[in-house]
Amino acid sequence: MTHRISRHGRVLAAALGAGVLIPTVAAAAPAAAAPPAVSCTSDKAGLATKLQKDITAALANRKGTVAIGVYDRTTNTKCTLRATSAYDSASVVKVTVLATLLWDAKKHNRYLTDRETTLAKAMITKSDNSATSTLWKQLGLTKIKGFLSAAGMTKTVPGANGYWGLTQINVTDEQKLLKLITAKNAVLSDNSRAYILKLMNQVISSQRWGTPAGAPSTVTVHVKNGWLQRSTHGWRVHSVGTFNGGGHDYMMTVLTWDNSTMDYGVTTIQNVAKAVHKNLVPATSSATAQRYTPTSTPSEAFPAVPPQG
Repeated sequence: MTHRISRHGRVLAAALGAGVLIPTVAAAAPAAAAPPAVSCTSDKAGLATKLQKDITAALANRKGTVAIGVYDRTTNTKCTLRATSAYDSASVVKVTVLATLLWDAKKHNRYLTDRETTLAKAMITKSDNSATSTLWKQLGLTKIKGFLSAAGMTKTVPGANGYWGLTQINVTDEQKLLKLITAKNAVLSDNSRAYILKLMNQVISSQRWGTPAGAPSTVTVHVKNGWLQRSTHGWRVHSVGTFNGGGHDYMMTVLTWDNSTMDYGVTTIQNVAKAVHKNLVPATSSATAQRYTPTSTPSEAFPAVPPQG
C-alpha cells in the first residue's frame, strides 16, 4: 500500500530530520515599540544627562504627544524628541510669515511700509489672525516657499487655500528658524532679526505662556505660541522661544497634540520649559533664582481652519 505525503508533510519531516524545532503554537506578537526617548548632547560635562533626566521626568504621566527641540549656543547643548514629526502649526507660523515679509523686503532693498509694520505688530504681539491672513495673501505661496527654501526649512509645508494655521511644521525646522533669528546670517538682515525679536518680546501678557515658564530674570524672553483644536488629535498647543542675556543664548521649541484641553497642553509645555531653564541657567544666588512666571490665564487667537475641523 502506498502512502501519499503532502508537500507540507515532506517539509515538516525534513525539518524534524534536520533537528529544527517546530513551534506547536503561534509565536507571541512582538511587544509594542517603546515611545522615543529624549536625546541630549552637550560640551558641558554632565549637563546632557541632567537635561535628559529632568525633561523625561517632566513628561512622565503626561498624556498627549510631545516634540521638543532645545539648543544652547553657550554650551553647545542640544536636546531633541520627535524632531521630525509633523504638526499643524497654529499661530507659531506667524514668525515664519514675518520672517518671509522681511526676507522679501530685503531682496527688493526696501523698508516695510507703515501698513506692513502695523500688521506685523498685531500679528506677533496679539496673534491677530486677520493681520496674518492679509500678509499671507500679500506674500503668496511662491514667496513663502522661497523663504522656506532659503532658510533650509525643507519639511515645512504651507497650509493650502489660505489656511496658514494648517501649515505643517516640525521641531527641526522651527529650531532652524530660531537660529536664523538669533545669529548673524545671509538670509535675514541684522535689522530684520532685531525687529522679529523685539516683537516676540512684546507679546501681550495673556499670551506669554509656554516656553518662558521658569526662565530666570537674567535673560530676555522672546516667545510665540499657538493652539488649535481639531476633530482628530484634540488640541494642538505649541510654544517657541528664545532666551539671551547674562552670558546665555538658547532657544526652545515644544510642539504638542492629543491634549484633552488647551490648558493641559500649556502645563505640559511649561513643565518641560522649567526643566530646561533650571539646567541651562542654574540658580546660584537669590538674584538669579527669580524665575519667570507666565500668565495663569493663557489665551491665543484661534487661526481659521476648514469647517470640518
